[in-house]
Amino acid sequence: MLVRLLLLFYLLCSPTIGHAFYQWQSDDMAIELRGLVSGLGLAVNNANDDVFFSDDKLITGGVAGRLMLDAQLSSLSFEMHAEQSVFDRKLLTGGSRFLTQRGVERSDALHWHYANEHADLLIDRLNMQYSTNRMTIKMGRQPINLASTFYFTPNDFFAPFAAQTFFRQYKSGVDAARLDWQWGELSQLSLMTVVNYTREASNAAWSNSPDWSETSYVARASTVLGAFEWAGMVAKIDGDDIIGLDFQGEVFEWMGVRGEGHIRWPDEQGESRDVKFALSVEHRWESTLTLRLEQFYQRSGIKSEDDYNLTETTGFSSIYLARNYTAAGASYEFSPLLLADAVWLFNHQDSSHLFALYSTYSLSDESEVSMGLNIPIGEQPSNGMLNSEFGSYPKSVSVEYRLYF
Repeated sequence: MLVRLLLLFYLLCSPTIGHAFYQWQSDDMAIELRGLVSGLGLAVNNANDDVFFSDDKLITGGVAGRLMLDAQLSSLSFEMHAEQSVFDRKLLTGGSRFLTQRGVERSDALHWHYANEHADLLIDRLNMQYSTNRMTIKMGRQPINLASTFYFTPNDFFAPFAAQTFFRQYKSGVDAARLDWQWGELSQLSLMTVVNYTREASNAAWSNSPDWSETSYVARASTVLGAFEWAGMVAKIDGDDIIGLDFQGEVFEWMGVRGEGHIRWPDEQGESRDVKFALSVEHRWESTLTLRLEQFYQRSGIKSEDDYNLTETTGFSSIYLARNYTAAGASYEFSPLLLADAVWLFNHQDSSHLFALYSTYSLSDESEVSMGLNIPIGEQPSNGMLNSEFGSYPKSVSVEYRLYF
């Protein structure tokens, strides 16, 4: 594995001029094929607990490619993203006995596993769009982004990013239909239907057929009032009723303010009403330095580290386990070629921390290399007991090379 990764790294680091596979355009028609190839290396140091982790230390990696097709004919457009990856399976679990690559909730009919489960081919996006001056209808596998805040995004229900994820160029697609109607110059109504799937009992894959009884529906209306964009939302997500609100804008012509949140009424008997919201402030200086501070609350979160248990660690519906979090982040362009990001996450219930550092260096117009470092601070798990959330995270270093063409 190491020899193959070194050979791949040598080949990818030979700079070349990148061109689209194919590009053609006429008065009312356009076709473009683009691609991305990446190689990833990861070193992990897990907590010393044999119940949670099968590997204390792990060095692994893999390669991946994305082929992107965009076509347009008058008012119709078509998009397809196909992903091919060859990964060591331990790259997906990080040496954990319980963590599995849950993946995005979408039909597994467009996901193929082969080469002794080390290779995957999946269709990440496959949709068709019809557009007029004031209306857009999009059907098929597509990314749906409902986030206003950056780190904690409680209103982003479909394939949200984790707070420590820095590379967000491609949001995963879900099987959905969406209608956007501009009812004013700065106002819009969006109606979305997202198909639900059930987990197959025999493996970690989603079913091929939809579970129509749990289909999600979202109606979101947005408009601009003063210096802020405001949006209200009503939804049914996995059978739960939801009312939400989000806003973003600027105060004093200096400080950006963002917020989002919702109230959820669970469909399951015996479960109490949940409230989630996040509030963020940020500022970007002319020097390119950007600072962000974000606070997150979820009523359903754990109130004390004494309430942690293995069931909630593996089955909790949220990305985060506790009730209150703070995130502080910064980004800075040291040069036009070098960009650095950092975020500090703090769990108020168990006083654990996570520092995530990330940098990207542009090697050419078509290639870049990135490096990430995660440093957790907190009480580590012992004998299968979770003593803190971020203390159970691994220390890790990652390097990724990306070539666009």
